[in-house]
Amino acid sequence: MSQNNFPELTLIDEHGQSFTYKMHGPGDFHRPTSPITSRKVYAAAHVIPHMDADNTPGAPAVIDWEATLAYRHELWSYGLGVADAMDTAQRGMGLDYAATCELINRSAQEAATVIADNRYPALTSLTVRDIIACGVGTDQLNDQPVEPGDLQLVIDAYLQMLHLVENSGAKSILMCSRALAKAARTPQDYVQVYSTLLDAAQQPVILHWLGEMFDPQLAGYWGTTDLAEATAVFQSILEKHSEKIDGVKVSLLDAEHEKQLRATLPSGIRLYTGDDFNYPELIDGDGELHSDALLGIFAAIYPAASTALQAFDASDAARGRTILDSTRELGLHIFSAPTFYYKTGIAFLSWLNGHQSGFQMVGGLHAGRSFPHLVRTFVLADTAGLLLNPELAAKRMEELLAVYGAKTTTRTLTGVS
Repeated sequence: MSQNNFPELTLIDEHGQSFTYKMHGPGDFHRPTSPITSRKVYAAAHVIPHMDADNTPGAPAVIDWEATLAYRHELWSYGLGVADAMDTAQRGMGLDYAATCELINRSAQEAATVIADNRYPALTSLTVRDIIACGVGTDQLNDQPVEPGDLQLVIDAYLQMLHLVENSGAKSILMCSRALAKAARTPQDYVQVYSTLLDAAQQPVILHWLGEMFDPQLAGYWGTTDLAEATAVFQSILEKHSEKIDGVKVSLLDAEHEKQLRATLPSGIRLYTGDDFNYPELIDGDGELHSDALLGIFAAIYPAASTALQAFDASDAARGRTILDSTRELGLHIFSAPTFYYKTGIAFLSWLNGHQSGFQMVGGLHAGRSFPHLVRTFVLADTAGLLLNPELAAKRMEELLAVYGAKTTTRTLTGVS
C-alpha cells in the first residue's frame, strides 16, 4: 500500500487542540530465519485480562490465557526470548500471587512445547531457558506485615518461588523484593539473603536491580541510598557467587553507571540492560563491550528490535543502531515519569496492533496514563513503523477518541432538567 492510502485522523494534542495526522505505515521489519546470536535478549511481556472481568484496583487478576500466551508466541517468532512475571506483567501492580504462579507455569510449559515442536525457525537449537526466564519474588508477603529483621521470612518466600520457577524449566530472575527492603537493616542483610538464595539455586540465575523510578518502595535497596555504596554491595555478591550468576539486569536508567558496571563484571556474567531510555547505545556498545537486553520496551518494539538485532548479527552495526535509535523517542515517552505506569503504553500498543480485543489491564491500570499521553504514544509508534496494521490501529484510535469525548461537539449541560 502506498503512503497516500494510509489512514488520516483528526487527533487532539496536549493543549486540547485538534490536528490532522497522516499515518506513515509499518516499517520494513521481518522475522529472522535463524536464531539471533550477537546479543542475548529477553522481552518483558505484559499480561492480557479477560475484557469482561472485574479489572479494577484490588480485584484478583483474571487472565485471558489464550491472548496472553499468543503474545509470547509473537515475541518468540521474532527470535526474542521472553522475560515473564516481571514488573511489565504487573508484579506488585495488579497481578496477585496466585495469578503470578499460574503465569509462570503456563508460560514455561508453552515455551517447552514450542521448543519440542521446533515451532519457529528463529528458535532452532535453542533451549527452554534460552527463550523463557521468569521472575522470582516475594509476592506472598505483599499483604503481610514485615518488620526489620524478618530476614528468614523473606528468604522462605523467595525460596518457595525459586523452586517454582526452577521446576517449571524456566531460567530464574531474582527480582528485588519490597519485603526485603522492609526487613533489611544493613547492607550485610542483603548479602546474607542473596547468598542464601544463590547457594540454593540449581542453575545460574539473572540478578535484577530495579530502581525506585520503577518501584518507589525499593528506595534504598542494597542498604543505602548512595549509588556508589549500593553498587559495591551488589558487586560483592557477584564476585562471591559468580558461578551461580548468568547475568545481571540493571534498570536504573543511568547509562554511564551501566557502562562502568559492565566493565567490572566477573568473567562470564552478562549485563542485560534494563535501561528503556538508553538501550540503543548500550546494546550497540563501545566497540569493546556491549550490553545484552532484558527490556519492557522490547515488548512494544519487538519487530524493530528483532530486525536491528539481525543487522548486528550480519555485522551491520550501523543499521542496527539506526533502527534502535528510530524507536528511542517512543521508549522515552512510554517510560516517562511516573515511570511505573509504562505498562499502560505496552498494553495500549498491544491493543492497537490487534493482540487484545480491548484496551484494558488487570487492576484498572489502563487508566494509568492520560488521553494526551496515549495520543502521543500512537503518533510516535506510527512514526517508528510499529503500527503494523494501520487500518486497524486507526479504527481503534478513532474509537478511543469517541470514548474520551474528543469526537463530539456536544457540550456538558448544567442544571436540573
